[in-house]
Amino acid sequence: MAGLCPLPDALELEVKPQPPRPLWYERHVQPCVAELLGTALFIFVGCLSALEDAGGAGRLQPALAHGLALGVTVSVLGDISGGHFNPAVSLGVWLLGGLRMTMLIPYWFCQLCGGMIGAGLVKAVAPSERFGNASGGAFGGITADEQVPGALVAEIVLSSFLLLVVCMGAVNGSTRSPLAPLCIGLTVTADILAGGGVSGACMNPARAFGPALVANYWDYHWVYWVGPMVAALLVGALVRLLLGDRATRLLLK
Repeated sequence: MAGLCPLPDALELEVKPQPPRPLWYERHVQPCVAELLGTALFIFVGCLSALEDAGGAGRLQPALAHGLALGVTVSVLGDISGGHFNPAVSLGVWLLGGLRMTMLIPYWFCQLCGGMIGAGLVKAVAPSERFGNASGGAFGGITADEQVPGALVAEIVLSSFLLLVVCMGAVNGSTRSPLAPLCIGLTVTADILAGGGVSGACMNPARAFGPALVANYWDYHWVYWVGPMVAALLVGALVRLLLGDRATRLLLK
């Protein structure tokens, strides 16, 4: 009828889509949150398994717990942040051009905070006696200065194995594999089974730092920083100079 207002256009009745989140959120905030959450969950499971191992469950339990937890977290969070959960891995990936320089320090900060959160949750849920007996899951396998050279070399070699799997399986273009999360988890399991009796097979400064801070256990703590970081530099140079594909190598492109 002439006196009635016209019906609004059908398109105007539809719910207008929300504008997409700003690019800075997905590029800067989401990856840091993923690294914080993934590191906290990984270290919570790893430290809790180490406390159980203090009761005589054997090395297989913490090896499987660390490997499975890391593989799962890399699988579900890897598309957001790359699934590093390890300052040494972030350093190696940055050396290969897989991480922006502006994100390296934030990644390290979030990983260390995640380590503290994970270790703190372990202290909150574990019986105090068991927590004290195992030093909160902190690495205490080195008890004398004579053990330091062997433990340091072990940490470098074991970490190099892990970094090589990460760099070649998840970063290098020609060898990247969808099975990288599984391979990374299996590498951690194998390293703990092989080197747990020598150095504890840390391979991750965040895994060492969180429990050490919560339990206030710092004996020979530096070994678990120097070993993985040296391994990141070695593997980064190896892949960058020799093993990487044409887009990755610095020489002979």
